Amino acid sequence: MKVHDPVCGMDIETQSAFAKREHMGQTFYFCSQSCVDQFDKDPHRYVMTSATTGFNPERTLSRIELPVADLPMVRPAAKLEAGLLSLNGVDRVTVNAGAGLVQLDYDPQKINLVGLAGAIRSAGYTVDGAQTRIGIENLRCASCVKFIEDELKSTQGVLNAHVNIATQEATVDYLPQNTTLSQLNTAIETWGYKPRPATSDAPVDKQEEAHAREYRKLMNKFWFAAAISVFVMITAYYQVVPILRDWNMDSLRLLWGATALLTLPVMFWSGSDFFTGAWAAFKHRSANMNTLIALGTGAAWLYSTFAILFPSVFPEGTSEPFYDVVAVVIALVVLGQALELRAKGQSSSAIKKLLGLQAKTARVIRDGKEMDIPVEEVLVGDVIQVRPGEKIPVDGVIVEGSSAVDESMLTGESMPASKKMGDEVIGATINKTGAFKFRTTKVGKDTALAQIVKMVQDAQNSKAPIARLADTVSGYFVPIVMILAVWTFVIWFVIGPQPQFVYALVTSVTVLIIACPCALGLATPMSLMVGIGKGAEHGILIRSGEALQTARAIQIVVLDKTGTITKGKPELTDVVLSDQSIVKEDELLKLASSVEKVSEHPLAQAIVEGAQARTLELADVKDFEAIPGYGVSAKVEDKRILIGNLKLMNRENIALGSLEEKSKLLADDGKTPMFIALDGNAAGIIAVADTVKEDSAEAIKALQSMGIEVVMITGDNRRTAEAIARKVGVTRVLAEVLPEDKANNIQKLQAEGKKVAMVGDGINDAPALAQADVGLAIGTGTDVAIEASDITLIKGSLKGVVTAIEVSRATMKNIYQNLVGAFFYNILGLPIAMGLLFPFFGLLLSPMIAGAAMAFSSVTVVGNANRLRGFKPKFSVR
Repeated sequence: MKVHDPVCGMDIETQSAFAKREHMGQTFYFCSQSCVDQFDKDPHRYVMTSATTGFNPERTLSRIELPVADLPMVRPAAKLEAGLLSLNGVDRVTVNAGAGLVQLDYDPQKINLVGLAGAIRSAGYTVDGAQTRIGIENLRCASCVKFIEDELKSTQGVLNAHVNIATQEATVDYLPQNTTLSQLNTAIETWGYKPRPATSDAPVDKQEEAHAREYRKLMNKFWFAAAISVFVMITAYYQVVPILRDWNMDSLRLLWGATALLTLPVMFWSGSDFFTGAWAAFKHRSANMNTLIALGTGAAWLYSTFAILFPSVFPEGTSEPFYDVVAVVIALVVLGQALELRAKGQSSSAIKKLLGLQAKTARVIRDGKEMDIPVEEVLVGDVIQVRPGEKIPVDGVIVEGSSAVDESMLTGESMPASKKMGDEVIGATINKTGAFKFRTTKVGKDTALAQIVKMVQDAQNSKAPIARLADTVSGYFVPIVMILAVWTFVIWFVIGPQPQFVYALVTSVTVLIIACPCALGLATPMSLMVGIGKGAEHGILIRSGEALQTARAIQIVVLDKTGTITKGKPELTDVVLSDQSIVKEDELLKLASSVEKVSEHPLAQAIVEGAQARTLELADVKDFEAIPGYGVSAKVEDKRILIGNLKLMNRENIALGSLEEKSKLLADDGKTPMFIALDGNAAGIIAVADTVKEDSAEAIKALQSMGIEVVMITGDNRRTAEAIARKVGVTRVLAEVLPEDKANNIQKLQAEGKKVAMVGDGINDAPALAQADVGLAIGTGTDVAIEASDITLIKGSLKGVVTAIEVSRATMKNIYQNLVGAFFYNILGLPIAMGLLFPFFGLLLSPMIAGAAMAFSSVTVVGNANRLRGFKPKFSVR
């Protein structure tokens, strides 16, 4: 059995340990004498409840080892150590870069694991924990969100936790060696909710089945409560019912007694979630939305029952029951929840669309036989046959055949991409014309589609900063409403008109029922869910709610030149003949590309591809010689050819004439000119350049029209950089910037007090992407750049930047509308419920109307969020 040496942390076998010690009921094993000596000096220091964390009864400090990614091996992680030591409660920090561990001694009374993990993230590192999503049944109470989050965060081994009321799921980062899934489930259960598998991880049909099942359950509860409500309403307004109005009071009391029994199943079946939720909150000495409804309907039922059992206790005319309030309010609130659930189903349509793209089966070749199997059973290394018109089931590389593939679901490009042997194909894209076989490289959750879906789900489950404010307000909201209800009861009972007790009860119950923290809690997550989904539909993958909120306020967009504004690949742009040239343009290009086909120069391939595009047949080359710093020379068709820079022409004493001036004009235009001489005479110039993407200028103009300053950053010389900038309409250029200085330049722009976005695609852009307020990575770029970014543009077009900012602005506008609406509803509704209109107009709000208003305020918020589904971007990137 392997154990940790408590001193150095080395893994050792118990039977081959150098020595062992018994101390305070624990056995410790050591790798060497020095570790034994160190232990013997202070054995209490090493007493722990587990190999990685524990509590020493003789002191208040706990010790924990956190696995941290990307610890530097060469230089010390000074920023990380300083950041942790600055925390109140942290006593000692030891960084072991080789093992990728940070060992901490800390006081759990002063700081928890969530705080430690936050400090590590702030220093630019990540804790290597596991992540899980847990579904929470019937989570509809906004104020419960913060309670469950805090409970999860206080669980041992939890690094972070987010609860999303829109998806009814908790996303938890934790250390598997310190906590278990059952402990996480227990944390949720303590607040009266039942954990379940996260539906977002299930197939689309399973998600829809679970959604439909929950909707049916709520509607069954509503119809039952509604049926009882009809009977209860008849007994409540007996004065207008022909037969009942002639009954005497004793007969009516018997009828009301039957009504009391009938409303019990309404309360404890239709309204069961309210009472179980209220009880769970009460056990934690807290209050939530369920508390308000349970208190309001419970108080109405108790008063009514007491009034019919002991009518003589009450003043004349005040002993009539309010069972109608109980039944109708519960029916209306449950109906509101059902309608809200149905609207939420529409909100998550983007994920369903993405999941629906996946092929259901794959035609696998095993042992020389073709067989159709479910896509879930495909293994890495399988060879799959794809016929025309079929979906490609998983990711892989073509091993036989060729075709054109429609990749619009991934890149947004409407034109099919041609694929040949050795090319990569992506799962869920559609094969158009040819048939081919490919070997699978990624299956299941590793495919590009699965990664996109996971990124969107993670973003939808994240919180924007404004959502944290709404959650905090919701947490204080319920206690404030309960205090207002008590004040209302006291004021009406003391100074209200007769019958004072009835007025006091009705108004206080109305206050409890009309208050709706749910509308506040739903305002942000619902809009985020729809907005992030719309982004995904248009090829914009937003990693978090925070990135979406920040993107709205962007004032400067910094664009890397190579691969972002330009295509990132040199192309042939010009063939210029000299005045005395003895060959034509195509002949000159043929001779030059024949020489360059054997050259290893980066620009040589651009010349060869330019000749191939004109279907020119290349000739054989003799006596090829590369001249470092100058160019190349060779013989083609018995002609001596020189291709190179001005220094080469001067060295060979070749008169250039007007070509030298033309080369300067080409260079001013951002191109690289190369002189060509045939048999000692200047023949012309061939120019290549990293050409601008077709839509870059249009996208930059759109950004500027949105009030955003566009800056170009590049390592190229200023002359080339400014030539490209002029082409695309950029006026501010940061040229000759070394890769390591890009992040510093972003920092300088931020020092101007501006919110800065960085758009890049290369490894050297990753630090700048991380430094920017929002980093946007071109999806055709490197994995490192994409990992460092906040937003990924699947298509390599700058139009995606415009769409990302438009999505952000539209979503945040929708969130503000929801929040203003929710605040306005509560600020207006509560005073009216307390009886503000009674002194002026003699009007009191009925608890039943209050229940309807409360139920439909949440539906209104969800409905407004769904308006985002009609969002249309300025550019159709998709």
